[in-house]
Amino acid sequence: MKAKIHVTLKQGILDPQGKAIEHALDSLGFKNAGNVRVGKYMEVDVNEPDCAKADVQVKQMCEKLLANTVIEDYRYELQ
Repeated sequence: MKAKIHVTLKQGILDPQGKAIEHALDSLGFKNAGNVRVGKYMEVDVNEPDCAKADVQVKQMCEKLLANTVIEDYRYELQ
C-alpha cells in the first residue's frame, strides 16, 4: 500500500519560503500569483495489507515525525 502525504503550514503561520517565492514570481512578471504557501509531499510504501491498520500506522508516522502538528496540518491518502 502506498501513502501519499501532504504537509502544510497551518493558516496564520508565517511562511517565509512562500513569501520569497511570491516575491520572485512577482519579479518575473507573474503579477496575479499571491498567497503562496510551501509544503512537503511524501510517498511512503507501507507493507500492510489491512487498510485500517495501514491508516493507523500512517497517522502515527505523521503525528510522531513527518508533521509538526503544532504549526503544520497534514493529510494523506492510501492507495
